[in-house]
Amino acid sequence: MKRSEVNRIMRDAVTFAHEHHFHLPPFAFWTPQEWATKGEEAREIVDHMLGWDITDFGSGNYARTGLFIFTIRNGTMDALRKGRGKVYAEKLLISDVDQVTPMHFHWSKTEDIINRGGGKLVIQLYNSTKDEGLDPGEVSVSIDGVRRTVKAGDTVVLEPGESISITSGLYHKFWGEDSRVLVGEVSSVNDDNVDNRFYEPVGRFPEIEEDEPPLYPLVKDYPKFYHPAK
Repeated sequence: MKRSEVNRIMRDAVTFAHEHHFHLPPFAFWTPQEWATKGEEAREIVDHMLGWDITDFGSGNYARTGLFIFTIRNGTMDALRKGRGKVYAEKLLISDVDQVTPMHFHWSKTEDIINRGGGKLVIQLYNSTKDEGLDPGEVSVSIDGVRRTVKAGDTVVLEPGESISITSGLYHKFWGEDSRVLVGEVSSVNDDNVDNRFYEPVGRFPEIEEDEPPLYPLVKDYPKFYHPAK
């Protein structure tokens, strides 16, 4: 992805979120120059991978295969294993019309995916097999506390205000329908380095072509700009 495209997506995302009365935390708007002034007080943001995470999954076509993500809060896998401390995470996602997030599951994370406004969110579902294939059996899911069973590979459609619980090991693929969707994700601890199993290989974090300066750093950019005093 080009940095100019990433910058444009950031600006558009802020506008869209504000239209739905959703506001990002102050650190979202720290410039690279401001990041260079931060010390240990900002360590949690970096270590917990909070912030901007925009990806085309290595497709080279963000509009077709991609996702806007902003991680607002996140704990650690160590805290999750101990069952104490910050054992949860929250993200803001934006899914455009027919923009696909590829089929994947999480080995550890359980998440609620919430349509917070805009169009419809379409989610395709499969159980996973022991060898991490697609199970042909029926899928049982909870949608706002109501149990629903669908055939393997069928889709459920979330209207604004509706949500679905995605348990670990449940394959899911999603996209927007009718218009852009503001999506919330509330989950157990999130670790995108080790807890994603994509059915087909993808590039989770994009390579960036630096055709203009960053508006705000992506999570993957923190090592370039954040250098707290030793």
